[in-house]
Amino acid sequence: MSEGLEQSFVKQLRENQNIIHKICRLYTAGDDAHKDLFQEITIQLWKAFPKFRGDSKFSTWAYRVALNTAITLYRKSTKSVQTVDYEKHQFFISQEDYNYEEEERIKLMYQAVYQLNDIEKALVFMYLEDKDYTEISETLGISEVNARVKMNRIKGKLKKILNP
Repeated sequence: MSEGLEQSFVKQLRENQNIIHKICRLYTAGDDAHKDLFQEITIQLWKAFPKFRGDSKFSTWAYRVALNTAITLYRKSTKSVQTVDYEKHQFFISQEDYNYEEEERIKLMYQAVYQLNDIEKALVFMYLEDKDYTEISETLGISEVNARVKMNRIKGKLKKILNP
């Protein structure tokens, strides 16, 4: 590949790496698994980059490749699904600024999201990232109407999980 193509890839990857890290957090438990998945997604993005035509934004394309890679590896995994031990990953700040109620709500939400299937997790992730249904549908390869219907069903499912 040309040096210009490589520089373009590295620039785009740097600007959009948070997308990949968030997807890795959703589909892995632990730092090693996170790093492994991040590396695998980066490899898949690099392999596919010469075919990236620019019909969509790089971030939309990267979402699609990253989610497909994560979902494929998630499905291939023969291990039982592990959740992240939230207590090991919390960041402590000064006592007066720390909102324990909000922390508990976030913890419960993550526990609920971990119970969803892989496509539902991806949809919730993108919804919480304020992606519009057009971008969600393009990334997941479903119709916009289907994305809206699925999201409404997921909201109901999460309400049942959170309020049994």
